[in-house]
Amino acid sequence: MPRKNEPTERTCIVSRETLPVEALIRFVLGPDGTVVPDLKRKLPGRGVWVEASRKAVETATRKRLFGRGFGEEAKAGTDLPDQVDRLLIDAALGTLGLARKAGLIVLGFAKVEAAIRSDAVIGLIRASEAGEDGTNKMTAALRRRFGDENAIPVVRFFSGAQLDLALGRSNVVHAAVLAGRAGEIFLERYHALERWRGGTAIPAADNERTRGGDAPQD
Repeated sequence: MPRKNEPTERTCIVSRETLPVEALIRFVLGPDGTVVPDLKRKLPGRGVWVEASRKAVETATRKRLFGRGFGEEAKAGTDLPDQVDRLLIDAALGTLGLARKAGLIVLGFAKVEAAIRSDAVIGLIRASEAGEDGTNKMTAALRRRFGDENAIPVVRFFSGAQLDLALGRSNVVHAAVLAGRAGEIFLERYHALERWRGGTAIPAADNERTRGGDAPQD
């Protein structure tokens, strides 16, 4: 959210549209003139704003619009969109860990199936390499509970290795997100990543293994 007395809208240097700051990414210049993403909108110095989509940042980089926006030389490498992608992933997974500590993440195949039957569930998480059998069972459970497998968000962007690290567990394949502020913040960060990627998941790097169900959780 914008800090007190700050504008709630800014102009994208690519589209020239005025948009809410939540739909934009702020960039600043580092001491060496390198363009730096400022997802938290807190870094000092003049900022320029780009719509929070990979395509828009790629366009700003390719057309050298950052220099025009800052009014001076700005070094924006072709890896800038990848930098933003990694920051968005880190932001989402960081809040996932906080949701786990708040008791709002359920792990273990049977526990997740039970959570789907609960009014408290607000989202599911599925490792990108989850096996077909487990995925089909979870889809069926969603249909039984809601009549629609798309009734709640199903997070598919993260590999099992990423989920393991964020949650401090091993062999995480399926998880449920329960109602509560920390869980809601995680889903907000996930949706930001989803919008950034144009609503399409980019295959995870850690895809060598296919996971079926979770290992027993203690």
